[in-house]
Amino acid sequence: MSGTLRIVGLGPGPDCWVTPEVTAAVATATDLIGYAPYLARLTTRVGQVVHGSDNRVELDRARHALMLTAQGRKVVVVSGGDPGIFAMAAAVLEAVDAGDPAWRALDITVCPGVSAMQAAAARLGAPLGHDFCAISLSDNLKPWPLVAKRLRAAVEGDFVIALYNPASKARPDQIFEAFAILRAMKAGATPVAFARAIGRPDEAIVITTLAEADPAVVDMSTLVMIGSSETKLILRPGAPPFVYTPRGVGGVR
Repeated sequence: MSGTLRIVGLGPGPDCWVTPEVTAAVATATDLIGYAPYLARLTTRVGQVVHGSDNRVELDRARHALMLTAQGRKVVVVSGGDPGIFAMAAAVLEAVDAGDPAWRALDITVCPGVSAMQAAAARLGAPLGHDFCAISLSDNLKPWPLVAKRLRAAVEGDFVIALYNPASKARPDQIFEAFAILRAMKAGATPVAFARAIGRPDEAIVITTLAEADPAVVDMSTLVMIGSSETKLILRPGAPPFVYTPRGVGGVR
């Protein structure tokens, strides 16, 4: 039997955001591999083997998946959101790059999902309507000075900025350092949104300004969105404002 490896994203929360391609891959898998809370979101069938693990063993998880695929298993590696954005697709390809040369011939496909950034943007309106970037504040795999350098470059380029992995129990201070950089370089009236657990029962959204934002409310379930100099709010009666970034710059349409 020829093995297959599908690297999938479940989206941020609700089942309706899981693509049909991902649903089909999960349904036909012999083995499901991933961070245990993500695997808990799946309804498995009799005969499927579930391999749950901690969130800091991505390369071990990837190698395990590749070994099972080489044995002829139909393997699905599960990520939340989109597997190619700060997730398992890169870990699997790192393992292929440094591992058994035979792994390069395996049937490997990345199946996209709805990213946390897309889900948050949809809730807010259209903050990603013009140029934007995504930066992870985690320094587990890169030094903090490099994170800070990239953040400053994004501000200088006037991008809308989506911050992933903004704070954790092991990294409680970096979100405050990031906001110090932002406040030193951007106008205090810049729109800021904290979008937590989008699509889940405990979803919460705070729309504020850079000057008034409280980074202390941020955790690992929060996507932080920082507007550009063009990002605007549309106030609405009886409803949260829309956050949007016009498609043109300086009034050009």
